[in-house]
Amino acid sequence: MTAQDSLTSASDASWRTLLRGADGLRIVALCVGVALHAINLYLATTLLPSVVREIGGIDYYAWNTSLFVVGSILGSALCAYCLRRIGCRMAYLLAAAVFAAGCLGCAAASAMPAFIAGRFAQGLGGGLLLALPYALIHLLFAPALWPRTMALVSGMWGVATLLGPALGGAFAELGIWRAAFASLAPIALLFAGMALPLLPAQVRTRSVATALPAMQLTLLSAAVLVISMASVVASVAGKLAALVIAGTLLVQLWRYERRASVRLLPRDSLGRSALRSLYVSMALLAVTVTCSEIFVPYFLQELHGLGVLAAGFVAATMSAGWTAGAVAASGVNAARAELLMRVSPWLSIIGLATILALLPLGSSGVWWRIAPMVIALMMVGCAVGMAWPHLATRVIQRALPVESDLAAASIMTVQLVGTALSASLAGSVVNVAGLAHGQGSGPAAFWLFVATLLAPVSLLVTGALRTATSRYLDAE
Repeated sequence: MTAQDSLTSASDASWRTLLRGADGLRIVALCVGVALHAINLYLATTLLPSVVREIGGIDYYAWNTSLFVVGSILGSALCAYCLRRIGCRMAYLLAAAVFAAGCLGCAAASAMPAFIAGRFAQGLGGGLLLALPYALIHLLFAPALWPRTMALVSGMWGVATLLGPALGGAFAELGIWRAAFASLAPIALLFAGMALPLLPAQVRTRSVATALPAMQLTLLSAAVLVISMASVVASVAGKLAALVIAGTLLVQLWRYERRASVRLLPRDSLGRSALRSLYVSMALLAVTVTCSEIFVPYFLQELHGLGVLAAGFVAATMSAGWTAGAVAASGVNAARAELLMRVSPWLSIIGLATILALLPLGSSGVWWRIAPMVIALMMVGCAVGMAWPHLATRVIQRALPVESDLAAASIMTVQLVGTALSASLAGSVVNVAGLAHGQGSGPAAFWLFVATLLAPVSLLVTGALRTATSRYLDAE
């Protein structure tokens, strides 16, 4: 089945059209996988302080996100390949099985290296679960429904903001964080079994590629790992050397991708094109969210005296804002979408500046200081969410027809690359600021959000978002 088998009229692009009949069942099946991955992410973020207190490894705190996202990048890159080789249903089942294995590995870990290995496996399976909806949306649904389907998929992060911190906080308060990870394994397999009858066994893809971009994935993973190593190297010289090596690897990745026959991104992505501007915008927006979310629960507990559950919920309001922004903005026309995307970095800057002013100061759970941070976190998430469905839709529309499958899968790849690099850099920033050496959380929180502010500021300075939206509108 393809999008042509569904309604194609823009006038029929309503929520009722999307959610009725077979289309409604399919989008639910796709959203379940995203919800599992997202719930796990917030559950792990909420539980990490408890994990570190029991098995140690504060120096490798950011590695939990870095390696998790490296695995997610590899999983998302496998998406198109798995769809061609084993079909939609088996790809979904494989993703759920690998994800479940990672959950059990985390539950059994007695030291941080073993825990990180489990996180990598979670990321590998979760990355495939995340990429499958984007790869299938343009094949199973009418083009007029794409913004709403992508908004609904993104909306699963809002569900995760409720369930993830709640579950993580409850298990942490009971002192049984291992049971939290173990419980996700059977749930993942159960939902996979329920989803299989709803998905087609095979889909007719348009891609002609038959291999994986192995060299590009190797270079990209190596760069992320080297940046992660920079976060735990003691000397400043060592950190700088690691960053230089990572930069060199990324340059080699760029050069190899430009001449490769099997590509990680569509062909026009690295040249002077609207696709490049779209990818840069999406990556910087991902940086804005990731750098904020990773350490916020830790800083809220250490600086503001919040409990595990409360800190998790406050940090998760950013994704709640993302969901609200994505759903609310999904049905607007092209002109309004352009306006929302251009406003997005300004709202992010206001929100991040508010957090920068309040988070490092600390308090004893004084809510008049915490409440503005909750609003600011939600504002940043909303700013990113209202731009994201339209950016993702434009990526597919701007790609060549023979690369539409690759373009769809690349949406999650670019988001994950931005997330991985920002997680690694966030770990380096807070450790340079003295977090790993007991010099206090206040300076680390301050410099982390100074660095995070550079992402939306870069969007304004480079004009990447303006270029992407303008070229899209001109093309129409």
